[in-house]
Amino acid sequence: MSSSLPAQSSTGSARSRHSARVIEQTSIDAKIHADFEESGSLFDYSNSVRVTSVDSGEQRPRSDKVTTAYLHQIQKGKLIQPFGCLLALDEKTFRVISYSENAADMLTMVSHAVPSVGDHPTLGIGTDIKTIFTAPSATALQKALGFGEVSLLNPILVHCKTSGKPFYAIIHRVTGSLIIDFEPIKPYEVPMTAAGALQSYKLAAKAITRLQSLPSGSMETLCDTMVNEVFELTGYDRVMAYKFHDDDHGEVISEMTKPGLDPYLGLHYPATDIPQAARFLFMKNKVRMICDCRAKHVQVLQDENLPFDLTLCGSTLRAPHSCHLQYMENMNSIASLVMAVVVNEGEEEESNSAPGQKRKRLWGLVVCHNTTPRFVPFPLRYACEFLAQVFAIHVNKVLELDNQILEKKILRTQTLLCDMLMRNAPLGIVSQSPNIMDLVKCDGAGLLYKNEIYKLGLTPTDFQLRDILSWLNEYHMDSTGLSTDSLFDAGFPGALALGDAICGMAAVKITEHDWLFWFRLHAAAEIRWGGAKHDLGEKDDGRKMHPRSSFKAFLEVVKTRSLPWNDYEMDAIHSLQLILRNAIKETEATDSRTQIIHAGLNDLRIDGMQELDAVTTEIVRLIETATVPILAVDVDGQVNGWNTKIAELTGLPVEEAIGRHFLTLVEDSSADTVGRMLELALQGKEERNVQFEIKTQRSMGDSSPISLVVNACVSRDVRQNVVGICFIAQDITEQKIIMDKFTRIEGDYRAILQNPNPLIPPIFGTDEFGWCSEWNSAMTKLTGWRRESVINKMLLGEVFGTHNACCGLKNQEVYVNLGIALNNAVTGQESEKIPFGFFARSGKYVECLLCVSRKLDGEGAVTGVFCFLQLASPELQQALHIQHLFEQTAQKRLKILAYIRREIRNPLSGIIFSRKMMEETDLVGEQKILLRTSAQCQHQLNKILDDTDLDSIIDGYLDLDMMEFELQDVLAASISQVMMKSNGKGITVVDNLAQNLLSETLYGDSLRLQQVLADFLLVSVNFTPSGGQLGVVASLTKDSLGQSVQLGHLEFRYTQNRAYDICFSSLR
Repeated sequence: MSSSLPAQSSTGSARSRHSARVIEQTSIDAKIHADFEESGSLFDYSNSVRVTSVDSGEQRPRSDKVTTAYLHQIQKGKLIQPFGCLLALDEKTFRVISYSENAADMLTMVSHAVPSVGDHPTLGIGTDIKTIFTAPSATALQKALGFGEVSLLNPILVHCKTSGKPFYAIIHRVTGSLIIDFEPIKPYEVPMTAAGALQSYKLAAKAITRLQSLPSGSMETLCDTMVNEVFELTGYDRVMAYKFHDDDHGEVISEMTKPGLDPYLGLHYPATDIPQAARFLFMKNKVRMICDCRAKHVQVLQDENLPFDLTLCGSTLRAPHSCHLQYMENMNSIASLVMAVVVNEGEEEESNSAPGQKRKRLWGLVVCHNTTPRFVPFPLRYACEFLAQVFAIHVNKVLELDNQILEKKILRTQTLLCDMLMRNAPLGIVSQSPNIMDLVKCDGAGLLYKNEIYKLGLTPTDFQLRDILSWLNEYHMDSTGLSTDSLFDAGFPGALALGDAICGMAAVKITEHDWLFWFRLHAAAEIRWGGAKHDLGEKDDGRKMHPRSSFKAFLEVVKTRSLPWNDYEMDAIHSLQLILRNAIKETEATDSRTQIIHAGLNDLRIDGMQELDAVTTEIVRLIETATVPILAVDVDGQVNGWNTKIAELTGLPVEEAIGRHFLTLVEDSSADTVGRMLELALQGKEERNVQFEIKTQRSMGDSSPISLVVNACVSRDVRQNVVGICFIAQDITEQKIIMDKFTRIEGDYRAILQNPNPLIPPIFGTDEFGWCSEWNSAMTKLTGWRRESVINKMLLGEVFGTHNACCGLKNQEVYVNLGIALNNAVTGQESEKIPFGFFARSGKYVECLLCVSRKLDGEGAVTGVFCFLQLASPELQQALHIQHLFEQTAQKRLKILAYIRREIRNPLSGIIFSRKMMEETDLVGEQKILLRTSAQCQHQLNKILDDTDLDSIIDGYLDLDMMEFELQDVLAASISQVMMKSNGKGITVVDNLAQNLLSETLYGDSLRLQQVLADFLLVSVNFTPSGGQLGVVASLTKDSLGQSVQLGHLEFRYTQNRAYDICFSSLR
């Protein structure tokens, strides 16, 4: 794909390009599907993929009619797989409006097409569902059909009226009707008597625990673990993790197989192997099962009087397309089970969705294959879907970590750009190191400047490069550049002559005749087949659809393609383009801009210090008077902060607490917890919601410990070294006592639940099937939802959920984590202090801690779970808010400072460029002195911009850049920096240094000396009365250090009787 558009928002441009690619790819999918239907056994797979990939760069592969027919067949197909049957009911009357041809036999009824015998019920259009199933089953179905989110109740156990045969009913709602898939329960299965995610979760509990326990950061470990757990859970012969790349082609990144099967690890396959329409359906239906690719499909009949065609897209029985079935049989995969892995797409929220809901994208698939027919019951498939959601959350975390690494890479790129800017623009970016090849990943780069070509790495010849330039000027004359992963597809006539060496190119125009180029090899050079090798003499039939054929077809496609140019790479290229333009054009008005920036820096320094002082004073006052416990320790664990509230709770005065080791103040049972928290904090890892107990020394004789929930906040110096730890705590002693009593009381818990005492925390609960059974008055007050509004609703989905729930959740991750906490409690793994948040009825977002405990009857059987919410006190919320504001202020100042340091380099480059241009002209002696002074000031400014270790500068421990220099140059540059100020006050600055001292050759850091002298001169000017005189006198005393080196003691004395001593070594 190529683009000649100007630079724009990375996120927006990426999304628009992806949308265009999806539309184009859907047309290609439709063409291949139509070719397969027309050709039958003569279908040539490899050639079809290759031809469509070539055609896509020239024109749309087929007419809109073909694409429309293809999409209609996918959405409105009337075939199902034979392992179950299907009924469609009218949403108002609950009568049959459509049924599959096998429904009568499977439900042990008689079809209308066959004369009824005896009292056997018949099945046809208009049949009442009550005549098909037993009374309890019909009642359960009718109750479910009136349910808002009907899919939350799946599966529903029903029995046929005639035979008592059990089925799982899986319901979903489509426009105007309800579709019910019936899957028979095998004799060896134990029927699931309750519906919902809580029940299915138990099947995948072990796998979810494994995923939750993995260390973060490794995608390979995560995928390998997921594949291994699905392999054990489902029993398929092969399980693979597929990842979709940015250009929609796929790759097998993890795999586990039974012995004797060829591995497909490392396989890349074209985007057409999984059509865009199928990917869209995976976003809607997260799990897809094909039991037997050789089985004959079953027709679905519908009422001819219906004003619309039923869509079976959401049916678990929907039949696959013949093209896919042929692919499966060719690779000896008779049965399959596929789970979608859906992740967040960037930080933008989805339009027309609940607050906090981010855009989603299909990251990849977890695919199971079997060499024989295989049926997986719906509860196990539901468990796999839940497992895939947990997997997707962890994939999201790894991607977020990768994005953070990418942000650091972008910052490095910006630094690299600034470094390039300080060179002789533009030749320095190709003649020195680092160069433009270090800016983005490439195999070669080139610069065309003043009709001269400068090349680095693997590039076209000079003739070919000029040929490319002529093509750009002719066909892309209105653009500022071009980026493409295929010069061949972009239409460059000489692409084939470049061979496999050069495929991708990014080119940007600096001026009308000057260009920058980056080049990449074809993508196939970086792809390696990770599967089994062919035996000698073995040949593939490229005409057949098979993984090996897919891989060969993919390699054919990418032989003329490079890796795509990422958005952040193009941002860096466009930034360099703009910088070079400005560096060449900007030669005027730089002095005034520099003065403005200096003035801004001074104002910023004053305003920032005043603002930080004010915030710091407020925080200190808040900590001392806070009604929540706050304490602090140094890096050795010694207490150095102990506010009034913690002193009141523990009975330990501030003066006695200061200096004691924190571990001596906590209960022995909490020592390990606190020690681990301190250890992690010293590593920069801030733990949240840690609960421990601390000793008390109350005068009343009550020495029982207090219980605290603590957040650790690391204190750092300017070099980001940890220098201490602050603990903001919440006293939960009373709540803990109440919850402890609550768990001990048998049969009398309702008195606590219904007690309006404000000390009782918000409590809610479920029965063993996941229905909300408890909701106390504190929950009503917190959420705005009355008890009768939530009781007997599904806690997961109806009460707390991401769509149309009473209490909305920010995203799917919160929903999944809540399900994990509830199910862990049911299995005996009680969860404590889980961060939790939801939107109350008023729209306010509530943040709290969630504790989950199981509820037992008198015989010890689990009858449900209780959930307790812990809320931060108003004082703690205010303290955290002030802390957040302080952090925001500090971050804002850092960003402003980083911005100024970055932006000042551009005009500074213009100043340097102007000075160098002037040096090449004929100048008199005085003019040369002025230029030399200007150069000294510019070098000093560069030095300051490069200073990052402020702590070392303040402490006086900094690296010195030692060199020979003359004192007169340093003094002239220092005095020039205060002349504007002194002239404004009418002050005369007099240099009274002896001539022999000025010409003395010294050895030291001249720029640091210049910086210090200028600062001292500025202070002196500020405190010298207007119209006065400021004299500068210096004396040099030498002490011999050997035969050739002397230590110089240089003393500067200004009027106002202030003397400053500066010592450094000088050469004789």
